[in-house]
Amino acid sequence: MSGCFRGNRKIEILVTKIVVACMQDLQLSTKETRKAVRSTPVDDKRKDAYSQAVESGRYVRQTGIHGKYDNVRIYWEDETTRLFLSSHVDRLVQRRIEALERIRIIDLGCGSGDGYEMLMRMVQKNPGIYENEVRIILPEYLGLYTGVDLNEALLEQTKQRWRDNPKMSFEQSDFSKGLPVDQQDPAYDIYFSSFGTFSHLTEDQTVKLFTDIARHANDGALLVGDWLGRYSYEWQELWDADTSREQWMDYVISYIYPPSQRRRSKRKLSNLNLRLLCRDEIMNIVRRTEDQTGIKLEVRDIFDRSLLVGRHIDTGDYNKHTKPIRRAINSLHEDNQRTRLENLLVDYEPSRGFDFINQFFEQLFAGWNTLVRYTIELCNRYDHHTGTVIDPPEIRPFYPQPLKQAMHDMLRVVEGAGWFRMGDPRANVIEPQLGYALRGLELTMQQGAGNGHGLVGIFEIKK
Repeated sequence: MSGCFRGNRKIEILVTKIVVACMQDLQLSTKETRKAVRSTPVDDKRKDAYSQAVESGRYVRQTGIHGKYDNVRIYWEDETTRLFLSSHVDRLVQRRIEALERIRIIDLGCGSGDGYEMLMRMVQKNPGIYENEVRIILPEYLGLYTGVDLNEALLEQTKQRWRDNPKMSFEQSDFSKGLPVDQQDPAYDIYFSSFGTFSHLTEDQTVKLFTDIARHANDGALLVGDWLGRYSYEWQELWDADTSREQWMDYVISYIYPPSQRRRSKRKLSNLNLRLLCRDEIMNIVRRTEDQTGIKLEVRDIFDRSLLVGRHIDTGDYNKHTKPIRRAINSLHEDNQRTRLENLLVDYEPSRGFDFINQFFEQLFAGWNTLVRYTIELCNRYDHHTGTVIDPPEIRPFYPQPLKQAMHDMLRVVEGAGWFRMGDPRANVIEPQLGYALRGLELTMQQGAGNGHGLVGIFEIKK
């Protein structure tokens, strides 16, 4: 009998009677089922049901190791954007609720509608663990989501995916010519882009788009811009410190193929011409927009995303010194799969003439490696008999505060999870938490300078 009922004889007797009755019903049901199976002919249409499911392309396990929606995308990149954006959107939503209005969103370069999921899954900052509903934009708060994209195939796929949601609409349009909305149409509350969308535009095109948005929006609306960072370690070979001219790269989506197929597939893939930007270039776009409109674009945040785990960290297409760190991070977040933690260690190769960038990356790489080695030692020194880490390595007082906090967190995680006797605590508790600790290190050490795969700006329109 379960320990939950121990000590209460009446409950034990009652539970025993229920169990016996259920067993009798189960035996009768089983006999009837056997008769039914023997007497029911095989239905060829039902037999084909599994074939139909397989042909749909959806009856497969969605792996978190490879593909567009890998674990880094889900647990790092999307969540990083949400973490920076949530407080600003929360204030905006509260203002709309007080005004008895609902939220209107336009997603520029919507692709598969990922922006909708990113925004609708944002949670309040530091929600209490006792609360049930912590989403910032509840379904009843949304008035309209409009997705805009140039690619017809993507739009058709997206329309099919969201066809049952009456609050979502999709339009094919080229926003490189400006905001594809009539200035007389109702304003939106959030003008959103994600994952390098604005890197498709020249500076003049971006200023034109920002100018249209500033004039179309109401006071207090948010504009979220997303570009590729000029100084990402992924494309160190392309670094150029001359910001007086626009820098562009031939971007190949080679990362969607397994390593064994990547070189062969790369020769067949088309290039995307994408612009690389740093913070100064974004601020120049803001200044030009304000000069042309007389409308203030207040900077609420500019942050780097994916400093060491961008897509091309694994491919080495633009930096021969990189190693597949993203693959190792993906493994950290896989259920029941242990990761060789030494595969997370990195070795930074500085680039001559870029001392101001090298210094930042040296500190980030050193902190990253220190946290990984510390976690390895914690696992090696864990004592199952006492439930503690024997003589844990010292956390040096001169370490940066984000690193010290991450190390303290990992000590608590290892000692708090090591005693589990069900499943694999290292694979399912310790390793995911190491992933989050490394993500936190990136978040707290980033400078919003253009040193990551993504460079995101959050602006509030003030009229």
